[in-house]
Amino acid sequence: MPSATPNPVNDLPAALRLAVDTLQRNPQEALVQAEQIASAHPGSVAALKIKGVSLRLLGEPLKALEVIEPICAQEQESADLLHELGLCLGAAGRGDEAIAVLQRAVTLDETHAGAWRTLGDQFSAANNKSAAESAYERHLALSSRHPELVEAARFLRAGNIPKAEQLTRDVLKKDPVDVVAIRMLATIGIRIGQFDDACKLLERCLQLAPGFHMARQNYALALFRRNELDEALEQVNKLLIAEPNNPNYLILKGTILVRRGDHEPALELYERILKDYPNQSAVHMNYGHTLKSVGRLDEGIRAYRKSIELSPSAGEAYWSLANLKTFRFSDDDIHAMEAQISKDGDPVEQAHLSFALGKAYEDRKEYDAAFNAYHRGNAVRGEQQRFDPKINVVNTARQIRTLTREFFAEREGWGSLAADPIFIVGLPRAGSTLLEQILASHSQVEGTAELPDIIGISRVLGEKSRKNPASYYPEILAKLDRQKVQELGDGYISSTSVQRHGTPFFIDKMPNNFQHIGLIHLILPNAKIIDARRHPMAGCFSCYKQLFARGQTFTYDLTTLGRYYRDYVSLMDHWDAVLPGRVHRVQYEDMVADSEQQIRNLLDYCGLPFEEQCLQFYKTERVVRTPSSEQVRQPIYKDGLEQWRHFEQHLEPLKAALGPVLERYPID
Repeated sequence: MPSATPNPVNDLPAALRLAVDTLQRNPQEALVQAEQIASAHPGSVAALKIKGVSLRLLGEPLKALEVIEPICAQEQESADLLHELGLCLGAAGRGDEAIAVLQRAVTLDETHAGAWRTLGDQFSAANNKSAAESAYERHLALSSRHPELVEAARFLRAGNIPKAEQLTRDVLKKDPVDVVAIRMLATIGIRIGQFDDACKLLERCLQLAPGFHMARQNYALALFRRNELDEALEQVNKLLIAEPNNPNYLILKGTILVRRGDHEPALELYERILKDYPNQSAVHMNYGHTLKSVGRLDEGIRAYRKSIELSPSAGEAYWSLANLKTFRFSDDDIHAMEAQISKDGDPVEQAHLSFALGKAYEDRKEYDAAFNAYHRGNAVRGEQQRFDPKINVVNTARQIRTLTREFFAEREGWGSLAADPIFIVGLPRAGSTLLEQILASHSQVEGTAELPDIIGISRVLGEKSRKNPASYYPEILAKLDRQKVQELGDGYISSTSVQRHGTPFFIDKMPNNFQHIGLIHLILPNAKIIDARRHPMAGCFSCYKQLFARGQTFTYDLTTLGRYYRDYVSLMDHWDAVLPGRVHRVQYEDMVADSEQQIRNLLDYCGLPFEEQCLQFYKTERVVRTPSSEQVRQPIYKDGLEQWRHFEQHLEPLKAALGPVLERYPID
């Protein structure tokens, strides 16, 4: 069949149109067309620009620059060409030059929405958040028909979510297919954790505007938050086809790879980004997280140090060092952190700094100063993420009322027969990572992560939304038939397969799954369930001084912590009563006192033959993603058992809230 390419000699405008249309679909073909046109019309700037864009899309930014830079020198007043030059410079890792060129472009044409958006990307890659937000705001103002959305974006940035949502919904009432407004509403949904709603909105958005890259980026993020990792990766890869070296897309891809357990490719990706953007503080921090997870501790510390050097007020990097648990701050580190403490500072960074200082003071045995720092960090965090203990009391009562002995007897034999999962549940900081490390040292068991799949199933069943905050769960379980229960169990096995690499058994150590043991037993009756428990004073205070990345909002107040622990014990007592022998309990203090016997009991419960390496778990080389990553690479130690006693004078609210639970765990 003859080529459809018009004769460039006879029909230049048509040939250019065809080449432009071909660009996104097939940049290699567009390159050939552009070269044909440029050969026939050596003076065609449009043909050369298409050639340069094609090379950039093919991942050849240096070759693209060889084409674009000379024509920019000829056409110095063209904002379009300067925008493309900025894209090529950014793709080549010359971020500072890209920013300078893009600033020239928007100076020449203040209405160039694309240049403002690319400038925002480059500022974001350079870790200049304020400038990035301003550039994105200008892009929004120019790309939207509704100025109210710019105001909504400002409210969202300021944390006034209700006002941002109201303005956005008002726009959609009068213009239901405005993709900018749809994306804005989805962004609000992501911010408040309504990921299902956000995904539906973004799917609609991309149906209307498949080339809306910012919406696709949001869609990838929402899928990631729903733990749909393959789907999220697919969306990021689509973005990278259009912009192969966009640092923001590459950073998101690295984050997804880490969650998938693909740490080596993630490390390679971060190293690639840092080669081009060595001053990206946040990437150094992500690089440090990944290095820590794979056990390259010294390199991880250097990455965190570099992040701090580039961004001294970045409290998260300091907390990341503190969160190694085995790291000790120097006097200079402490003075630097103290200098960054401010009432007017960013709340997120201030919380990180406070928790890091608490750890630093505690290591120096300055316990009053340490408690004050922990208390400040919790107060800051509690203002941002509130927890209502009454809701937890009600939810606990609903589980106990609905999931009775008779309920399970009527459904005996239901669910998936798979025996692959080993669930480790309980409160955070109760020894779950230690148990995971012991079990993952066994040849038949793989450690994965704190998987959100069970919680996700409960949310889908409950149809929880802002319109239905109470949820239909767990009562909805009584309405499921045998086939649906089977499908849920099989679905869990399928959705977690991305985390696995061929062993017969795997560990899901999401601690909050203690609230869903009834669901787990119903859909996976052959799964193993282990309750990691610790003395309430030790466990609760360990939670209080731990800054969790997200969730666990009950940990920011001592009284709330104590009440939550009581609810946890009450619910676990219920499971023991209605499902006797179903849950294997490991008391952390018993594991420390007689680890070999406890490990043998644990393996017996799991139906696993004894293997010597389980006793030498600290020698097992594997990825560990939780705060205890360095502690479980050492033999069991007793030092942590009584740390809370150094702070006992501050813990009366916790004791009072724990109340009768302490009768089970008397304080000597």
